[in-house]
Amino acid sequence: MNVLILGGTVFLGRHLVEAARVRGHAVTLFNRGQSNPALFPEIETVHGDRNTGFDALSGRRWDAVIDVAAYFPRQVRLAVTSIHADHYTLISTISVFADFSRIGIDEDYPVGKLEDASSEPADGSAYGPLKALCEQVAVEAKGAASLVIRPGLIVGPFDPTDRFTYWPIRVAQGGEVLAPEGPSVPVQVIDARDLAEWTVRMVEARATGTYNATGPSSPLTLGDVLVSCRTVSGSDATITYASEAFLREHHVTPWSQMPLWVGNDPIMAGFARIDVRKAVAVGLTFRPIQATIGDTLRWAATRPTGPLKSGVTREREAELLAAWRRTHHEPKEQ
Repeated sequence: MNVLILGGTVFLGRHLVEAARVRGHAVTLFNRGQSNPALFPEIETVHGDRNTGFDALSGRRWDAVIDVAAYFPRQVRLAVTSIHADHYTLISTISVFADFSRIGIDEDYPVGKLEDASSEPADGSAYGPLKALCEQVAVEAKGAASLVIRPGLIVGPFDPTDRFTYWPIRVAQGGEVLAPEGPSVPVQVIDARDLAEWTVRMVEARATGTYNATGPSSPLTLGDVLVSCRTVSGSDATITYASEAFLREHHVTPWSQMPLWVGNDPIMAGFARIDVRKAVAVGLTFRPIQATIGDTLRWAATRPTGPLKSGVTREREAELLAAWRRTHHEPKEQ
C-alpha cells in the first residue's frame, strides 16, 4: 500500500511508520517538521500545516491515510475533503465517552457532546467531545471507507507523557514506593507497538467501523504492574499503598501525580474496564506487560536526565510516606 500518515514522528506516529515499513508499505509523512524532524530521513516528508490546508499534496492519491493528530473537527473535515485516498483511519480515544460510570463500556456507549458544536475550547476541557465530533465528521464524510480506533492509555518506548513510565523507573530505583489505594486497582493500557501493528493490519484489510483499543484482554491490576516492574528491574522495592482519603487530604492528584489511578468516583468506575472484545475478535493482541516494562526501562535509560512529567518527586514521596506512617502504624505493604 501507499500510506500517508498525518503526523508520524511522535510516539504512536513513529511506531505506525515502523509497523507500516516492516509490512512492506510505502510511507509518506505530512507534518509541520517541528517534532523530531530528522527521525526518518529516508522517508518522504511533506511539510505543511493541516490547519491551513493540504495544497502540498494536490494531485496525489494514497491507498490509505492514517490520521494520528486530529484534534478539532474542522481539521478532519479539511483532511477528508482535500486528501485523495481510498481509506481513512482516525486515531481517536476512549475519552470520547460521556462518562465511565458503567463497567464494560462498548463502542455503542454514548459519547460526550458540546453545547456549542462549533466551539473549540483550547484548554483541554472538551478533549473527549471534540474527538467525538472528529469521529462523526470522518464517518459522515468517508462512510464505509472510514475506520475509527479509540485507544486507551498508550504506553511503551517514546511515551512523552510519562504516565506509565513513572512506575517502571520509580520501582527500579528501589526502596519504599508510594502507590495509591491498593494492589487491586484495575489498570488498562496498550503498548504503542501493539496498537500500531494492529492498526496497520486493519488498514490493509480495509476495515471499517469503530473499535475500542486498550488492554490487555484479561484483567490487569496496579499490583500486577508494580510487581512486574520489580521483577523486571530486579529492584528491592517495597510498595506502600496509601488510602484514597489520605492522598486526597494531601492534595495528591489522581492520574497525573499517581499515574494509572483515577480514584473511586462512581462516574469513573468503568474507566479501566473498557470492553475491547470487538477489537480482539479481529486480531488485536497484547504483548506481556513485562515486555513493555523492560523495553520502557531500556528506552528511558537513553533519555536525558531530568524530572518526569508525571508522578511525584522523590522528595514529595518521602514526605507523603512519612505522613502516612505517622497516621498508620502498620503500613499497607505488598
